[in-house]
Amino acid sequence: MKSLALAALLGAAAFALPMTAPTQAMAQAAAGSVPNTFDNNATPQTAPTPAPRPAAATRPVNANAAATIRTIISGMKSNALDFDLFTEELAGKIREQQAQILPILQGFGAVQAVDFVRSQEGADLFIVTFATAETQWVIGFDDAGKVDALLFRPVPEGE
Repeated sequence: MKSLALAALLGAAAFALPMTAPTQAMAQAAAGSVPNTFDNNATPQTAPTPAPRPAAATRPVNANAAATIRTIISGMKSNALDFDLFTEELAGKIREQQAQILPILQGFGAVQAVDFVRSQEGADLFIVTFATAETQWVIGFDDAGKVDALLFRPVPEGE
C-alpha cells in the first residue's frame, strides 16, 4: 500500500505514538551516563531509574469507541455522516476534508475488523482492517461524549 501523507480529521487532542528508533539526542544522553573508566579520579555515575510505566489498558477509555469508528466510516463512505457525533470544531474540520477523504475510504473497501490496541492520554488507538488496507485510528471524546479527536493513517511499516 502506498503511504498517504494524510493526517485526517485531527481534533484538539494529540496522540503520541512510541518512537521506533532512538534519536541522536537520546543516544548522546545515554552515552553521557557511562562512567569514564580511563580516569582514576572519576566517580562512577549512575543513570536515573526510570519511573514505572502504567499497565497497558486492556479496554478503550470510551466503551463506544469501536462502534463510533464503524459508524463514522460507514457514514463517510455513504456520504451520510452524522455530524452530531462530533464537537462543533471537529465537525467543521471534517466538512472541509470530506471530499478528499471519501475516495480514500471507499478505495479501502469493506471494514473487516476494528481492533483495540491501547489508550493514551484519554484517547484510544485502534487498527482498522479494510479489504485492501490496514489503518490506525485514534479517537477521543470530550466530557459530553462527543468526538473531539479523530485521526487515521496507514499502519506504519514494522508495526
